[in-house]
Amino acid sequence: MKNTRQSVTARYVKNPICLAIVWLSLVFAAAAAEGQWPPDVSLPNLPFPMSPVVEVQIPQRRFVITDFGAVGDGQTKNTEAFARAVEACSKAGGGRVVVPAGLWLTGPIRFVSRMDLHLEKGAVVLFSPDIEDYPLSERTFEGRQEVRRLSPLTGDHLEHIAITGGGILDGSGQAWRPVKKEKLTERQWKNLLASGGAVEPSGNIWWPSEKAMNGQRIVSELKKRNASVQEYAAAGEYLRPVMVSLVNCRYVLFDGPTFQNSPAWMIHPLLCEEMIIRNIQVRNPWWSQNGDGLDLESCRNILVYNCTFDVGDDALCMKSGRDEYGRRRGKPTENVIITDCVVYHGHGGFVVGSEMSGGIRNILVRQCSFLGTDVGLRFKSTRGRGGLVENITIQDIVMTDIATDAIQFDLFYSSSAPSPEQSLLLPAVAVSEETPRFERIDIHHVVCRGARSAIYMLGLPEMPIRQVKMKDVVISARTGGTIINAEQVVLSNVSILPEKGPALAFYNSRDITLEDPVVPVSGEGFLKLAGEKTKMIRLLNVDRSQTADAIRYEHGCTPDALCWQ
Repeated sequence: MKNTRQSVTARYVKNPICLAIVWLSLVFAAAAAEGQWPPDVSLPNLPFPMSPVVEVQIPQRRFVITDFGAVGDGQTKNTEAFARAVEACSKAGGGRVVVPAGLWLTGPIRFVSRMDLHLEKGAVVLFSPDIEDYPLSERTFEGRQEVRRLSPLTGDHLEHIAITGGGILDGSGQAWRPVKKEKLTERQWKNLLASGGAVEPSGNIWWPSEKAMNGQRIVSELKKRNASVQEYAAAGEYLRPVMVSLVNCRYVLFDGPTFQNSPAWMIHPLLCEEMIIRNIQVRNPWWSQNGDGLDLESCRNILVYNCTFDVGDDALCMKSGRDEYGRRRGKPTENVIITDCVVYHGHGGFVVGSEMSGGIRNILVRQCSFLGTDVGLRFKSTRGRGGLVENITIQDIVMTDIATDAIQFDLFYSSSAPSPEQSLLLPAVAVSEETPRFERIDIHHVVCRGARSAIYMLGLPEMPIRQVKMKDVVISARTGGTIINAEQVVLSNVSILPEKGPALAFYNSRDITLEDPVVPVSGEGFLKLAGEKTKMIRLLNVDRSQTADAIRYEHGCTPDALCWQ
């Protein structure tokens, strides 16, 4: 036995790659055991108290799927072979289910506690496009309890689970997703029609099948009569699952793989704690319907770093349930750190909402790049949601070529948002538990080159957006910032460089401080103040003699709304 141990040791000593792997494993394990942050991430001066996220502890036993009958030819369906490997892993008390290089077709994979699904380099797990492989199941989808198909990767009420390695997980999303004509070129649309499927009477949306196209109507009827889960089979081809569904799991690690081509959202942890997501790539076609990247819902103590996203909907999204269902659950997403990530495409780079009824708090986003997203920093909700979003810190962000707003707050999401002038006439409704609140949001050291508009903030007449601070921000855009129904906003050393229009326009907003603003040398003025409720606008360290003529007062706002200090 001694000679065997010596020979194994000798092999490791002679192989520098093995030595590096062993060293890193020991370092990460030591950091986890001592309650330290992982050694490859720097997190100085957190803006809220948070203990280091606990790393997973999984035995080193290996369960290679080929030992359980798996065949990596891309033709053989390996659902049962994966299940046998997972069962053996569970019976042994945990370990690593290893996927070697190859193309492995399979149905859904269900996790067990203390399991690492490890994809070796060259491994591609291709989830079956056969929808019947995914049983009907009650899950949470878009913030509410729904009947959906089982996700390709599923884990409920587990501890110490991981997905690691250099392989790829492909969800065969093309078998599930509708596609909007407006998002494709003419040639792409013709090719899609030639592939089969069905098109809505309007001619604008393609579905993989006629059953999928009619599913929404069937689901609506089933909900009205509180149908059983089994009855939803009639709409089964419509009930797209998220690709990775983890519910009530603790101690989770994603490290290394590529996740791509999901039926709906890509990664959806719900009610999960102590989770580290690092070094992963998340990819969806830019036209993919509901093709989100990462949706953290009612989760706590999460660290996300060194990841890239190129998706069809929101990339990095914080959620906590929708409307009364989310408020009743009452579990906020809290204590989340996102650092050193890149988003190449998505509806939003970093997003809060719109399903945020259980609250969102204690979030830090830092050192991220959003390159070509529709919106850079996106906060969204609407009447009926309720919930409190607070204590969000965003710093050191780089953005380029943002299609709409570099920074956006929209509390009329999914409804007809009023124009700035229309907002002045909107009546306030009674404040209740259904009223969403956004406050204490700090944004600093942000640079954006190229956007349709620099800032868009639209609060509710009855509940303004409050306590937003922006410092050391530079944004060049076609138009400047439009701020509606906001209070206690501080803009310090903020440079808005519009191609046309004023740098900043405030509508029915009060208690606003502009400190050391960069006043555009040319253009159509510096400030526009509108509405009778616009008051207490303070200008600090601004040369009045050179700026007063660049300020316009409209719709009942008068010069006494402005304070020069």
